[in-house]
Amino acid sequence: MSMEERERVVESLPAEVTWDELAMPEGDLHTEGKRQALEALRGYFKQQRRRVYVGSELPIYYPGERRFAPDLLVVLDVEAHLRGKWVVSHEGKGLDWVMEVHVGGDRKKDAEYNVRRYARLGIPEYFIYDRARERLEAYRLPSPGAREYVRREPRQGRYTSEVLGLDLQLEGEKLRFWAGNALLLESEEMIDRLREMLGGVQRRADEEARQRAEEVRRREEAERRLAELQSELERLKSRGE
Repeated sequence: MSMEERERVVESLPAEVTWDELAMPEGDLHTEGKRQALEALRGYFKQQRRRVYVGSELPIYYPGERRFAPDLLVVLDVEAHLRGKWVVSHEGKGLDWVMEVHVGGDRKKDAEYNVRRYARLGIPEYFIYDRARERLEAYRLPSPGAREYVRREPRQGRYTSEVLGLDLQLEGEKLRFWAGNALLLESEEMIDRLREMLGGVQRRADEEARQRAEEVRRREEAERRLAELQSELERLKSRGE
C-alpha cells in the first residue's frame, strides 16, 4: 500500500464512536473529573515545553482491535496538535498513559475488562479515578514486553506515575497532580492565584501611595510651622524684643 493510499485509509476511519462503545452519560462528576485532569496535564506539559499529546475521548485504533475512546490519554514524544482520532499504525506508536473516570454503571468495564485490554495492548500505565468511591487505582506494566499489569500501591497517599513524571493524589473531591512538591493548578485556580497576586500588588501600591502622601503632608506641615516660627522671630526682632 502506497503512502497516499494509507493516508486515504486513515482519513476514512470515523472520528466518532457509537453509543455502544461509549458509556452512558454520567453527569457533572464524570465531566468535571475529566476536565480538571485534562487542564492540569495540558498546562503542565505546555509549561515544560515537552512534545506530549493529551486527549480526551479520542477514538483509538490499534491494529486488529476494536476501537475505543478512553476518558483521558497521554502519548509522549509526539506533536500536540489537534486530532480527530489516534491511529497507531499512522502515528507510529500507541498510548503511554490512560485514565478512566468511573462514576456509575458497570464498574467491571473499567476495573476488569480494561485492565486486561490495556495491558494486552502494551499501554504502560492505566489509572482508574473512581469518583463514586472517591479512590484511585493504578496499574503498570512491570517491563516493556509484559502484557499483564501490576497494581501499584500509594506512598503517603500519592500514586507515582513514571510515565508522566508526576504524583497523583485524591484531596477531598479533587484529583491532584504533583510535580515533586509543586501542585499543578487548574486554570480557574491559576486565575484565582493571579487575582490574589494582583490584589496584593495593588494593596502594596496603595499603601506606598498613602505613605508618600503622608510624608508630603508632614513635610508641608513642618515647612508651614518653620515659616510661622521665622515670621514670629522677625516680628519680635522688629519690636526690639
